[in-house]
Amino acid sequence: MSEIRTERLLLRRARADDLDAIHRVLSDARAMRYWSTTPHEDIDQTREWLDEMIATPEDARDDFIVEIDGAVIGKAGCWRVPEIGFILHPDWWGQGIAREALAAVIERLFAERGLAEITADVDPRNLRSLALLERLGFRETGRAARTWHVGDEWCDSIYLALDREEWRSIAAGIS
Repeated sequence: MSEIRTERLLLRRARADDLDAIHRVLSDARAMRYWSTTPHEDIDQTREWLDEMIATPEDARDDFIVEIDGAVIGKAGCWRVPEIGFILHPDWWGQGIAREALAAVIERLFAERGLAEITADVDPRNLRSLALLERLGFRETGRAARTWHVGDEWCDSIYLALDREEWRSIAAGIS
């Protein structure tokens, strides 16, 4: 399946014509604060990122562009299966969009890929993402210091996991 529809969102595969919209997300310092790279300084950097997203085979990646009312506002999915990630432009924060997108992606991953577990690596300072993942059933499995060197700072990691059975009980409450 190349797209997922939710009540408000369309999650679909990336296309070359997403460049300007996804650059708006990846060049925003607020959105990129806890990302694995610094904000994109030019559109060529975003083009390279987008080209890789498009070119990576679906068996290695299961990533989706997030659209609302035809506007590209971010991405959600596995940049490397089974590790999930997401980013939205800050204009869309606090509206339940990340939760809606992730719930749909998680359901797809368990139903269609047959994964036993989905993982996440989150900067411990990213309290909003940690809270969201916890609400979706993710549990902490470990921590590590100085795992990412982003710009001129070292960042730590909290590792999380969600198993299929825990998701089933969470999903029953979402429906």
